[in-house]
Amino acid sequence: MSCRRMACRILLVAVLALGGAFVLSVDKAAAQKTSFIRDAETEGIIRIYATPLFEAANLEPTAIRIFLINDRALNAFVAGGLNLFINTGLIMRARTPGEVIGVIAHETGHMSGGHLSRIPGAARNATAHAIMGYILGGVAAIGGRPDVGAAVVAGQQGVAQRSFLQFSRTQENAADQAAVRLLDATRQSARGLLRFMDVLRGQEALSTASQDPYVRTHPLSSDRMSFLEEHVRQSPYSDVPANPELVKLHNRMRAKLIAFIEPPPRTFRAFPDSDRSVAARYARSIAHYRGANIEQALDGISGLIADFPEDGYFRELKGQILFESGRAREALPYYEEAIRLVPDSAVLRADIGRVQVSTQDPALLDAAIQNLSASLSREPNRASVWRQLGIAYGRKGERGRMSHALAEQALLERRYRDAKGLADRAIGLLPAGSPAWIRAQDVVSAAETGLVRQRRNR
Repeated sequence: MSCRRMACRILLVAVLALGGAFVLSVDKAAAQKTSFIRDAETEGIIRIYATPLFEAANLEPTAIRIFLINDRALNAFVAGGLNLFINTGLIMRARTPGEVIGVIAHETGHMSGGHLSRIPGAARNATAHAIMGYILGGVAAIGGRPDVGAAVVAGQQGVAQRSFLQFSRTQENAADQAAVRLLDATRQSARGLLRFMDVLRGQEALSTASQDPYVRTHPLSSDRMSFLEEHVRQSPYSDVPANPELVKLHNRMRAKLIAFIEPPPRTFRAFPDSDRSVAARYARSIAHYRGANIEQALDGISGLIADFPEDGYFRELKGQILFESGRAREALPYYEEAIRLVPDSAVLRADIGRVQVSTQDPALLDAAIQNLSASLSREPNRASVWRQLGIAYGRKGERGRMSHALAEQALLERRYRDAKGLADRAIGLLPAGSPAWIRAQDVVSAAETGLVRQRRNR
C-alpha cells in the first residue's frame, strides 16, 4: 500500500458563523471556534481505512466526503448526508488503526442504516444547514492570508448542538451490529472497536461537561458492551493482527497530527531523540519547523528524503517549510517532485499553484493556471484557489477569465452582489459559448438567487 496516493499539507481553517462561533459543544462555558484541517495525507489514510467498509456496506466510497475537525475531544459523527467528520483527538488517542477503523465501521452503520433521516426534521435540517454551509461555503481571508480562510457558515449560533446529532439507543445497537458485520466482511478484528467503547465506558461516571462528545451523542449501554464482547469471543477474525502497513501509516499519521497540533515541547517529549522511528523523525522535523528552528527542521526532513526518496509527502513538507520561510524559489523543486510522486492530489496541486503565483515570475503563470485548474476540477468549492487562479489570469492580462475566477470566489463566500458584477463582466469579455462564459451565466443566476434569499432573511 503506497503512501504516494496521498498528498500532505496541514491547513487549519477557523469556521465562523454569521451569528457567532460555530460551536460543536454548547454546554461548555466558553464557546470554542472549530477548526478544520486539510491534510490530504491524513485524509488519504482515513480513506484507506474506510473504503473497504464503505464497499462492504454497498456505499459508493467516492460519494462520501471525509472532514477532519481540529478538536482534542474524542468524537466522530456523520451529518448532512454522506459526510463523515472525525476529530483529530480521536486519531491522536487511538494507539492502533483498529480503533479508528472500528469507529468508522460504526459510523458507516449509521449511514447505511439511514439513521440520519430519522432525526426529527427541524433538527436534522438545521444541523445539515450549518454543516453544509461549511462544506459548500467559500473561504474568506484571515489576516491577509487567502490560503488560510474561514468558511462562512449560514445559520445561528448553536445550530450544531450535539443533541441534533444524537442517536437513540436502538440506532446505536443497530450501528454496532452493522459495524461488526462490516468488520467480519472485511476480515478485520472488532477488538479495536471494543477497546474504543471501553474508553467511553470509563467516562460514564464523569459529569456531562467532562465527557467526550462521543459519549453524549452515542448513548452507551451495558447491552451494547455485552454484544461487542460476545462478538469478539465468537468472531473468527478477532485475533487477526493489524495489517503492518496500516500500523506504519497510523503511527505516521498520529505523529504528524500531534506535531502540528500540540506545542513543540510536548512533541519533543512524546518523540525524544532516542526514538529513531520514521514517525518520530517526522514529528520532530515538524516540531522544529513550528518552533521556528528552520535549519533543524530542514535537516530532519532532508534526512527522511534521503532515506525515502520516493515519498512525496516528505518532499512536500520540505517545500512547505521553505515556502513559508519566504524561500518560494527554493521550495518549487520539492513541490514539483511531490507532484510527480503524488499526481492526483487536489490539495498539492493547489499548493504548488499558489507557490508559482507567489514568485511573480511570468514564465510560471501557465503552469500555475494548469495546477490550480486541476485542483479545482476535483475540489471546485475552494474559494482561495479560485482567488489564486484569478490572480494568475490577471497577471496574464486575461481579464475575462480573471473576472470569472473572482466571481466564483465571491459566490462561494456569499458575496452575491460582487459575484454577479464580476460574472456579468466576464460574460462581456469571454467568447460567447465558451465553457467559462456558460459557467459565468450560472454564477449570475446563483448570485441573483442568493441576493433574493438574503433579502428574505433580513
